[in-house]
Amino acid sequence: MLGEILLKILKKRNIPHAGTDRRLLAIWRRAVGPQIAAQTHPDSLKRGTLFVRVSAPVWMHQLQFLKEEIIDKMNELAGSGSVKGIFFSVGEIPAPPPGAADRQLADPIPAPLKGRDRNMIRESLDAIRDPELREIMERVMTREISRRRQREKRQGL
Repeated sequence: MLGEILLKILKKRNIPHAGTDRRLLAIWRRAVGPQIAAQTHPDSLKRGTLFVRVSAPVWMHQLQFLKEEIIDKMNELAGSGSVKGIFFSVGEIPAPPPGAADRQLADPIPAPLKGRDRNMIRESLDAIRDPELREIMERVMTREISRRRQREKRQGL
């Protein structure tokens, strides 16, 4: 009982404790990139579900569309299939450690997309008012569509 209260206080004040999984945090940051990592914080992984706090409802909504890609990337980086699902909730996000954004791996440049793909992305992003979120979503969508087109080409579809 006392231990649970202490852990809640430490968590609320963003003080690292023995229960903080630094490896999970590092994998999360690599999987989602610096912009999304700055707006999110993975709390724990329990029975295959990754519990993640997000800074605002709009981020939670948009990240729902990226769940499968994030799960795949997390499992790829962890070298396992331990993440089966993600549960997002709105909450306070701790400040990232100094230099965390500088340590991110550069993303490969996606292959050029066809006009219809660019139009679909533009139409999908019209409803997003936040310019930073729109830019992030555009990069993610471009990367995902490019990856799918390259996979289709390799499979001869």
